[in-house]
Amino acid sequence: MESSNFFICCILLALGVLVGAQDSTKRYNHSHKRYNHMFVFGDSYADTGNLDKGLASSWREPYGITFPRKPSGRFSDGRVLTDFVAKFFGIKSPIAYAQMKLGVKKLRHGMNFAFGGSGVFDTLGDFLPNMTTQIGYFEKLINDSVYTTLDLHSSVVLVSLAGNDYGAFLANGGTNQGLRSFIPLVINQLSTNLKRIQKMGATKVIVTDLEPLGCLPQTTESSSFKKCNATQNLDVNFHNLLLRQAVAKLNNETNSPTFFILDLYKSFTTVLQQKNNHKGKSKFETPLKPCCMGISSEFSCGSADENGTKLYTLCSDPKSTFFWDSSHPTQAGWKAVFKIVKSSLAQLF
Repeated sequence: MESSNFFICCILLALGVLVGAQDSTKRYNHSHKRYNHMFVFGDSYADTGNLDKGLASSWREPYGITFPRKPSGRFSDGRVLTDFVAKFFGIKSPIAYAQMKLGVKKLRHGMNFAFGGSGVFDTLGDFLPNMTTQIGYFEKLINDSVYTTLDLHSSVVLVSLAGNDYGAFLANGGTNQGLRSFIPLVINQLSTNLKRIQKMGATKVIVTDLEPLGCLPQTTESSSFKKCNATQNLDVNFHNLLLRQAVAKLNNETNSPTFFILDLYKSFTTVLQQKNNHKGKSKFETPLKPCCMGISSEFSCGSADENGTKLYTLCSDPKSTFFWDSSHPTQAGWKAVFKIVKSSLAQLF
């Protein structure tokens, strides 16, 4: 491995505070759709507004300029993975856990417990709830009768794991050589979390595999955004191999398949290698270059000085770029990715 920056993903772009579980005894009537709710766990690929507004770049301009035309806590110019999955199942994007005080009516579609920068283990100490804690928040809501096991039976669960555990491992003194021994620990903990969600009553759980981290702009910047780091992607493939084995084992332990892998690696790679669309025009002119980036390595998208002066550059049209910032796709990028993966979802569901 060439760089200790390997796997340092959205963790460097997100800071948050722990949001305590909130009490409520109110419930709501169920609709008659096949899937009535969606529950989400994970990180910034799925977070729709859980991080603290005063700390996270996702609440600063220019985030959200495409949708909803202002910062909304999403790490993109617009919609993220959660929004596309929810739309596919005919469910409104679920409310962020930190915003549940906005009203009981907002709870009818489910809830999003994902926090940008988090992982299956602690990534930023007590600042971020890891996935175990996120599931604990949900469990408390079930114990408080906000949701029931029956709700989970008619729900889709999305679990996103985009690599923050590996960034934290290296940032805390771990070595690239030691990464291969750490990856199985991450998969084992993820497997434990998935089994816990299933035992709570979930019957349909979608879990993402790891995207090609060697293709993220934070890595490709060293090649002027011209090529991915193949060595880094080898470890990504090892993670994904172990994930597939773990999911197969979990499904063998259930009466019917419960867990499904959303192949972000293949879909990201396909889009990034796509030279032309059906009209013969390039889909994304420079797919590895982000739309928004800091004016120097000291800054990132959304950075500003004490006077509010922007310390970032912004492309003219986010729809023309796959990546929004150093780690996250644009809304157009997510749309292109989901166009590829939704065919497999249609077959599974």
